[in-house]
Amino acid sequence: MRPCVARVVACVLLASCLLSTRSAPSPGDLNAQERLFLSSLGLSSRPRPADSRPQRRHVPSALWRMFRSSEHRKKAQDSDPCTVAEYGVKGNIIRYVQDQGEGGEVPSWNGLEKQLFFNMSVLQPVEQLTLARLEVRFHWGPLLSSELLSSDRGLSVTLYRVIRATLKGADRQTNRRLLLSQSVQLQPESTAVTLDLTSVAESWRKPGRNYGLVLEMLDLSLPLVQSSLVLVSLNPEQCRSRQRRSAVHLPVSPSNVCRARRLYIDFKDVGWQDWIIAPQGYMANYCHGECPFPLSETLNGTNHAILQTLVHSLDPQGTPQPCCVPIRLSPISMLYYDNNDNVVLRHYQDMVVDECGCR
Repeated sequence: MRPCVARVVACVLLASCLLSTRSAPSPGDLNAQERLFLSSLGLSSRPRPADSRPQRRHVPSALWRMFRSSEHRKKAQDSDPCTVAEYGVKGNIIRYVQDQGEGGEVPSWNGLEKQLFFNMSVLQPVEQLTLARLEVRFHWGPLLSSELLSSDRGLSVTLYRVIRATLKGADRQTNRRLLLSQSVQLQPESTAVTLDLTSVAESWRKPGRNYGLVLEMLDLSLPLVQSSLVLVSLNPEQCRSRQRRSAVHLPVSPSNVCRARRLYIDFKDVGWQDWIIAPQGYMANYCHGECPFPLSETLNGTNHAILQTLVHSLDPQGTPQPCCVPIRLSPISMLYYDNNDNVVLRHYQDMVVDECGCR
């Protein structure tokens, strides 16, 4: 096998195999290979979040817990990258979509109104939405007095779905449908209200159907409101059934025979550290080596590969040796920002070479 040209090329071709060539690739070739690799990750283009890090969205603690849990389950060899255990639904992508409602809170006849809007175009058409959960968090902080805290008063919260645009001068209530009405207890710590909006969010994916939500609040002490829509989706093209794998420890002894070799991919080396939150890199590995005659059982050769090595031994110029390729791979999880600064947790299969064979 000819030498690998560059570590960056190894990364962008990780989904298939290492690029082998005699000359260095041109920038255009690298850009094309980067697009190809991003496409294999289910991304239409390289995410380019806001340049100013202080303005970036805080990574929700729930996503950090899920990311770490996926790492632990992967090491225990009992993970299913196509199921989100925390929510009990199928899926390999978890997004915290930011509220993009225009403006802030505005007065209404009985308190304050806040417009909520979540951009559903972040979902690709191939993705199957399995869960949409609205999380509205109320922050009072030091604004509450001890008298209010000791009282039985609460914040009256009403949530509506807007089903059509409201014409000027028309009654807004006729274009709304009640989703939730409850009281939130006043307290120094933040308080959250959650609501399953899976069917609503699915309808929002159709053009011209997403008019957002309206949140009404009534109380003398109104909090700061932060809203997110947690979307869990399944990309069936990236989820296929897999058998449980045993732990693999790659040997370090030098050999020209086909086997898995160590390769660590550092996302900083390919300039992706601005949108990938975690991990900073991972042990991807690759396959390299010869498939000599006779093929031993350790080389995991197919019957075709065994016959091909036999013919190669008789006619080395006319018949090549079988190729050394991955035959067993394992998944990784990635936490990253998308183009809208939403935080995304995504599970990818077939990212780590565990075992090689002759094919």
